[in-house]
Amino acid sequence: MTSATQGTTIPKGQDEKSEKIMVYTSTSLYWGEVVVKEVIRVSTWLRTNAAPDRITLYNASGIIATTAVNTKPLKFGELNIPLSQIYAYHLMPPARDPLDFDPTEPNRRMESVTALVSTFIIKGSLRLSTNSDLKKYLEVTRESFTAIYDAEITNGVIPSLGPITVPFVLVRQDTTTFAKR
Repeated sequence: MTSATQGTTIPKGQDEKSEKIMVYTSTSLYWGEVVVKEVIRVSTWLRTNAAPDRITLYNASGIIATTAVNTKPLKFGELNIPLSQIYAYHLMPPARDPLDFDPTEPNRRMESVTALVSTFIIKGSLRLSTNSDLKKYLEVTRESFTAIYDAEITNGVIPSLGPITVPFVLVRQDTTTFAKR
């Protein structure tokens, strides 16, 4: 067992670790610590068969991201979010995982895109085949979560959140609107 800074004890086994993540839903932004097995790469976790039906954030905070009226964070010792409600997520900066691809792989390129996820605007790049474009990629790929690299995330309703810059963010493909930049 490990004690967290906000006071809630995080249940963690010997073969487990905790990582801080940020989770985006249709109405909110949450951040806190998640517990996973040591072998899990948290930044790509929800793309794997090890993804749970619900994630638990410990020592979590959150804001309602659909109104700028009251942006004071809500605090939770434990917050359980159904996977179906997660529109995007990433490691909390400055944490980062190694790239999940080989940058020297032939026949691949980066395509500049803007992803609209609820009230969040994510500018970054998709990794595509050299013979593909955004439209073809979205027609062919059937993954639940798509990676956007070198991402800058802002909120159209709450500009005071400022930009969040991350090496990559996973977005739920069926709740994201994609645009070419």
